[in-house]
Amino acid sequence: MITRTVTGLIQSINMILLTLAMVILGLGIFNINFLLNPPRQLTITEILIVSLFLGMLHGITPDEHTWPITFSYAVGEYSTKGGMKAGFLFSLGFTIQRAFLTTLGYIGLAYFYMKYNLDGPVYFVVGLVMAIAGSYILRGKYIHLPIDVLLGGHQHHTNEAKRVPLHEAHPREVPIKMTIVHGLIAGFGFGAYASVITFVLAPQMPSIWYAPLPGLMFGIGTMIMQVILGAIFGGLLRARKFTEEEVKYVGRKTAGITLYYGGIVFALVGLLIIFLPQIDSWAISTGIPIPNLDAIDIGFLLVISVVGIIGLYGIIKSYREAVKIHKLNSST
Repeated sequence: MITRTVTGLIQSINMILLTLAMVILGLGIFNINFLLNPPRQLTITEILIVSLFLGMLHGITPDEHTWPITFSYAVGEYSTKGGMKAGFLFSLGFTIQRAFLTTLGYIGLAYFYMKYNLDGPVYFVVGLVMAIAGSYILRGKYIHLPIDVLLGGHQHHTNEAKRVPLHEAHPREVPIKMTIVHGLIAGFGFGAYASVITFVLAPQMPSIWYAPLPGLMFGIGTMIMQVILGAIFGGLLRARKFTEEEVKYVGRKTAGITLYYGGIVFALVGLLIIFLPQIDSWAISTGIPIPNLDAIDIGFLLVISVVGIIGLYGIIKSYREAVKIHKLNSST
C-alpha cells in the first residue's frame, strides 16, 4: 500500500511538473524578465494579458498560500470534479481579494506592504482557519486541543470497532465553502507576483474603475492553474483503485489531518515570524529565475511540510484505518 501511495504521489508530482513545463512553454512568447519587470508604457490590453500570465505562473508554482489549502480540500472531495470545485472556490475568494489589492495599489494605499511584513500574521490566521476546519472534519468540533490526552487521559472508542477512536471512525464532510474564506485570507499574503500587479501594473490603469482589473485577471490566471491542480489532487485517490467506501473515508480523513496539523504548523511558523521576522528573509537560491521556484525558503518548506509530509502521512494513515475498520466490520 505504501509503495502504491508513494508511486501515486510521484505520478501526481510528475503531472504537476508537466503542467508547469507547458505553462512556461506557453509563456515563451514573452521573456520571463518582461513579465516580472514589465515596462511602464503598456496598453490596457497588454496589462491584462501580463496579469493573466503572472497569475498562471503563481498558480502552478509551489506557493504556500495556495497549494496546501487546495490540496487539503481537493483530496477531501475525493474526485477530479470535486477537486476542480475546491480549486475554483479557493481562487474565487483569492481573486476578489486581489482585485481589492490592485485598487489599493492604484490609489497608493498598498504601500503598507512595503513598510510592514505581513507574512507572520497571514500565516497565523490561515493556519488558525485551517486547524478549525480540520478539527471539525476529524472531531465534529470547530476547535479541539488534546489537553486531556497530554495530561494522561484516555481516548474514547466505538463499540463497533475496537481500538478505533470515535472521531476517526466517522470523519465529517469537508466544509468546501470554507475554501472561499481561505482564499480571501490568503490573498493578503504578498510576494513577487503581487508586487508586480500592485505597484507596477495597477498604477498604469487610466482610472480607479479599471484598477481592479489587473487583480481580477491575476486571480483568473491563478484560478485556471488551481482548478487543474485541484483536479490532480482530487483524483489522486481514485487513481489508487480504492473502493468507494475507502475513497470516501481516506479523502475526508486525509483532508482533516492535513488541515488540522498543517494549520498548526502554519500558525506556529506565523508566530515565529512575528517574533523573529529576520527568519522570513532566509533563503537558499536555486538559480531558477521564477518566483516560488527561485529559492528554498520558509514558504517553500511550508509547502513541502504540509503537502509532501503531512498530506502523504494522512493518506497512508487513513487508508490503514479504513482497511482495519472494513475488516472489523466484516468479522462482526
